Amino acid sequence: MALQVYWYDFVCFGIVAASLCGALWVIWRKEGSSSRLEDGNTYDSLLVARPNSEVVFVGALPRGHVSSSQLWTSCWKGVHPGWLLFTRILSFLVMAGFLAWDVVEWDATIFVYYTEWTFALVIVYFAIGTVVSAYGCWLLSNQHPSGNGETTESLTSDLEERRETKVGIKSQDHYAQEEIQQRAGFWGYLMQTAFQTCAGAVILTDIVFWCVIVPFLSNSHLGLNVLMGCMHTLNAAFLLLDTALNSLSFPWFRLAYFVLWSCLYVIFQWIIHACGVSWWPYPFLELDTPWAPLWYFCLAVVHIPCYGIYALIIKAKNTFLPRLFPHAFVRSY
Repeated sequence: MALQVYWYDFVCFGIVAASLCGALWVIWRKEGSSSRLEDGNTYDSLLVARPNSEVVFVGALPRGHVSSSQLWTSCWKGVHPGWLLFTRILSFLVMAGFLAWDVVEWDATIFVYYTEWTFALVIVYFAIGTVVSAYGCWLLSNQHPSGNGETTESLTSDLEERRETKVGIKSQDHYAQEEIQQRAGFWGYLMQTAFQTCAGAVILTDIVFWCVIVPFLSNSHLGLNVLMGCMHTLNAAFLLLDTALNSLSFPWFRLAYFVLWSCLYVIFQWIIHACGVSWWPYPFLELDTPWAPLWYFCLAVVHIPCYGIYALIIKAKNTFLPRLFPHAFVRSY
């Protein structure tokens, strides 16, 4: 075994275990008990058809869900969902190309790095987003415009109305509508979770790369070159572009998924080192130094400001853009 355990390593194990258990507890409280309503609050939810009714109502529903149209419509009135579909396809293809270049350059062992984990997760988000956007555009194309070309605008404006009023949606084919909405619920939940996990992970990855690794810890792979520079720029650039156009919300409790994602990566590193790997991709993950508990504690704490930075970006988007463009912008929440 290449992993030698010292007494202070148990402090590191405890930090990761506490973070993991805390994240799972938050997820269970906010998502696992989703059947419980929170008094006095009305939230968006994915619409699910009811078996004995022609009309589906949106009322007070658990936090963390979004209406199905928010997944593929833009926060800008008059912007066709096809533009969001185009940006997601472009982002997916470009990022997949850079990841393929990285694998060809360094082989599949490159996935020992957190950068590649995060980069692949962003690609997964754009892949899901592409499918959902394509589905939304298909739904839109099957609707009959109102004659003045305001179909898309009316859809986006409904996002704010659903927060204050109950909206009824009539279905021509009840059972087909039920199946469609249940599918949207699963993919919408997955897409929303991936988006928020990516947001925190991208901020963490890029800050560590540009502020720590490049100035102090450069090596043959982690040094600043064209490939690494692009990978640690495009991940944030494409995600911010998508954020500027999409209507997704950003609840704070999904910080738990970001923490869970990082905990899984750290556990993965422990496993491969227990199996014989002796080299650590990041020096601050090493367990054979008395400073390890401090490093692990700092890594755990830094998740909060990293996630908070992106939350502030979303907050600024929903605070300032409605003031600058009151007739063109629709709040995400």
